[in-house]
Amino acid sequence: MAVPFSLGKVLDIIYTNNENSDDARQKLNKLCGILIAVFLLGGICNFGRVYLMSTSGYRMTQALRLKVFSSILRQEQGWFDNRSTGELVNRLSSDTQIVGYALTTNISDGLRSTIMVLAGSGMMFYMSPKLALVSLTVVPPVAVIAIIYGRYVRNITKEVQDKLAAASQVAEERISNMKTVKSFGRESLEMDRYKCAIEKVLLLGYNESRARAIFFGMTGLTGNVIIISVLYYGGVMVSAHDITVGNLSSFLLYAAYIGVSLGGLSSFYSELNKAVGAATRLWEIVDRQPAMPVTGGSIPIKEPEGHIQFNDIQFKYPSRSNVEVLNDVKLDISPGKTVAVVGPSGSGKSTLAALLLRLYDPTKGNVLLDGQDVRNLDPKWIKRCIGTVSQEPVLFSCSIRDNILYGADCPEKITEEKLTEVAKEANVLEFVQQLPEGFNTLVGERGIMLSGGQKQRIAIARALIKDPKILLLDEATSALDAQSESLVREALERVMKGRTVLTIANNKY
Repeated sequence: MAVPFSLGKVLDIIYTNNENSDDARQKLNKLCGILIAVFLLGGICNFGRVYLMSTSGYRMTQALRLKVFSSILRQEQGWFDNRSTGELVNRLSSDTQIVGYALTTNISDGLRSTIMVLAGSGMMFYMSPKLALVSLTVVPPVAVIAIIYGRYVRNITKEVQDKLAAASQVAEERISNMKTVKSFGRESLEMDRYKCAIEKVLLLGYNESRARAIFFGMTGLTGNVIIISVLYYGGVMVSAHDITVGNLSSFLLYAAYIGVSLGGLSSFYSELNKAVGAATRLWEIVDRQPAMPVTGGSIPIKEPEGHIQFNDIQFKYPSRSNVEVLNDVKLDISPGKTVAVVGPSGSGKSTLAALLLRLYDPTKGNVLLDGQDVRNLDPKWIKRCIGTVSQEPVLFSCSIRDNILYGADCPEKITEEKLTEVAKEANVLEFVQQLPEGFNTLVGERGIMLSGGQKQRIAIARALIKDPKILLLDEATSALDAQSESLVREALERVMKGRTVLTIANNKY
């Protein structure tokens, strides 16, 4: 902001010292020396501003993502049943990025523009209050328009992010199931489906762009009106000797600075309202209290015996509250016994396992573990007591070792001997020893590099690594071929000894 003021002083020195060039040169040398020092200081401050704001932005975005992800992990299973993966990933990546940018770089630019507007206005009033009042009369109407525009952008940003999340869900689901898409030759259909989803985002983008163009056009016009008013009324005042040429030049530059800064404030305000829209979506997750706790509750002192009881259970899934899945179910499994729950698909067999793991709470009745209601027990303790093997085991995109150790409470305490013993017991060691990388072999996304039988045996090893007292086998062999089923059955028969086992199967089992 020193440049306009200095330029005015230079012009006044030149115009008022025509006959004394040495005196003028001396004043110019002094003024330029001061300007050089000011510019150096400004450069250092600008470096600090950009560096600090940029690094702060990364830290704030990281902290926000951790907070949102932590809140997502705390939610109960029923909450996930009503939400898509694409929506949550979009909130975690895109929304946090928008908010992080708005809170750092955007605020930095906004503060810079605000300071320039305030300082410029102050200098204009210092030089000529009358001319300043004339030139700044156009600002209040623009402020009213800005408030209306801000509300519109806030709402439309939330809509855009919602539609973008829906499009991300379409893409994520199709990419993760690409083998099925290609097997049925549905590439064109999926392309049209994604195009339809993304076009909804585009239409909202058009609306936002139209409003943005109108608003920025108004702010740009405001800046130009300020400059024109300064030129006209300033020229009249110079003619009347009410202001010097140097002061008018400085005033004109300050007016130009304010015009540019108003454009910067417009951008700041627009991005800030976008962030408010995105933050609304994030805080819906962060502020939500889960219906079931992740930790908390009593932890029995003695080791679990494995006595399971389902007493008069009634249950409806939160996502299908009009459909009763279980009605007055009673089941008592003594410690160390194996019980098979057999029935057709959709009869609620797997729901029993979900209730025992306390992924859901029954609508009526209670589930007892060693005589205690699972709702009164620590959820983490319950899961430490139970090993689960499902029909379609989910493996993570890491090594066989990491997938097996995922089931352990303290993976770092599991020795190589313990890992080998569990792998042998689950019939995993047999094929792992044939792999060049052994336990360090990467399995690919969702275990795509392994056969169904190999994945199932790794899932058994993962369940065994914590030495659970209870095993839940949810149709663990129904999707396997005869040879794989034989190996898995052999492993299961071995690991079921001395444990309470709840086996869930279709009628053929």
